Amino acid sequence: MKERERVQELAHGALASLERNRQRIDDLNVYPVPDGDTGTNLTMTARSVVDELDRSTTEDRAGLVKEVTRAALMGARGNSGVILSQIIRGAAETLRTTGEVDTHTLAAAFRSASDAAYRAVRQPVEGTMLSVIREMAEESESAENDGLTKPELLARLVRRGEEAVARTPEQLAVLREAGVVDAGGAGLLEIVRGLAATAAGEPLPEAPMAREEPNIEAIHQELSPYRYCTTFMIEGDDLDSDGIEHELGQLGDSLLVVGDPEALKVHVHTDEPGRALSVGTRAGVIDRVEIANMHEQTVQREQRLLEAVPDAQPSTTGVLAVVVGDGNRRLFESLGATKIVEGGQTMNPSTAELVEAIESTPAAEVVLLPNNSNVILSAQQAAGLVDKPVTVVPTDSLPAGLAAMLAFNPESQAAENAEAMAEVVGGVKTGEVTIASRNVELNGLSVRKGAWLGLAEGVAVAGGPDFDDVAAAVAERLLEEPRDVMTLLTGADEPDLDALLQRIQAAHPQLELDVQSGGQPYYPLLLSAE
Repeated sequence: MKERERVQELAHGALASLERNRQRIDDLNVYPVPDGDTGTNLTMTARSVVDELDRSTTEDRAGLVKEVTRAALMGARGNSGVILSQIIRGAAETLRTTGEVDTHTLAAAFRSASDAAYRAVRQPVEGTMLSVIREMAEESESAENDGLTKPELLARLVRRGEEAVARTPEQLAVLREAGVVDAGGAGLLEIVRGLAATAAGEPLPEAPMAREEPNIEAIHQELSPYRYCTTFMIEGDDLDSDGIEHELGQLGDSLLVVGDPEALKVHVHTDEPGRALSVGTRAGVIDRVEIANMHEQTVQREQRLLEAVPDAQPSTTGVLAVVVGDGNRRLFESLGATKIVEGGQTMNPSTAELVEAIESTPAAEVVLLPNNSNVILSAQQAAGLVDKPVTVVPTDSLPAGLAAMLAFNPESQAAENAEAMAEVVGGVKTGEVTIASRNVELNGLSVRKGAWLGLAEGVAVAGGPDFDDVAAAVAERLLEEPRDVMTLLTGADEPDLDALLQRIQAAHPQLELDVQSGGQPYYPLLLSAE
């Protein structure tokens, strides 16, 4: 078997072990914030490495190491994913050397991985995945002269890793109070478990059963002092990682800046993601921007865990939302939407489909968000054809629907929710950027077929060949009155927002920018200001 094929096999084993434990690890997540995404972030990071290996045709080890470390850096998600990328980088750099990979090389790789992980974190905390990789490194060094084979050594590291993960509550008070082990450490253990099983030619062990009745302290955790988990890449020449880290350190916590002078991965928890992105754009070109609302992730995690609590009561009210785009679907679900019906521009759901969705929504009452002007009438008709109480909030766009979700309280009645949602929506201005499908004259504007067309509150305000100019004009129209937050939902054809974000931030330095991948067709960009 070629070396690349063996590495592919090991990577697939590690990913498979992680994937079968992803949800369990998500539910363990209480540190540094209880956002319930550590398992997902580690899995996505590992998958980026596996995908790169599957595409690779490289046969020399040095080239393979370069591809793997780059894929891990570029694909790193969240705090845990960025640390994992550095663990991979440290191990891979040691394995770059030619010659046979024996147990001594493996021990050196684990030591290098541990050192790289600790270097990546400004203030290392014990009781985390750092402790687990350090203990594995120590175990590998102590076993160097025991005459073990590589599979035997990896199996021994799994046992030490299990002990290290079990000790994390003794090292970190928040874990001890919640009655859980560290999620990042548990994820790292599963990666090494997958490597060990694959190296030994054995099947992966069954994933541990999830806790049937979770500790209530593990469910209800304090929200992070910052709202947004912000990650992005910076690419350029001679990037000053120390200077970038200093600037970003003023904006939040959980800061990681890792990589090399040509490419840096940034992770920070902040209330000002727009300013964080501006730091990146001043240094180079930003890419792979991800901004997640950790407060909403925490609520979603609590709701998921409460399903396992015997006395948990069903919600009084559920939200049924009409949504298009995978990213938008995830956003609505993260904000508490109970049921999603796929639909939107050119694909409006029928009244019958809405009736069926209302009846299958597991709540006594339902708030229906049509999120498109062409769906409002069908939604109102459906509401009158069912037995349970249904209130339609006539949201005419996805951004308006997302704003409405911020006011949702599952324990309040549908009518009360609808009133609160309508009040929020009334204070939101929405816009969109699309491509003109024909020559049109709208609101005094002549726009040629194939040109960009920008609308604010349904009125054409800009058109032309330059996306940034048209999108900036829409943004300025929405910001004619003072606003606190602007949300930008990128479509299936995702535009490059670097220049646009810089223009908006320069004109409105106090404005908070929230960029999300919506995935909606026909509209490369949807905007809202509130």
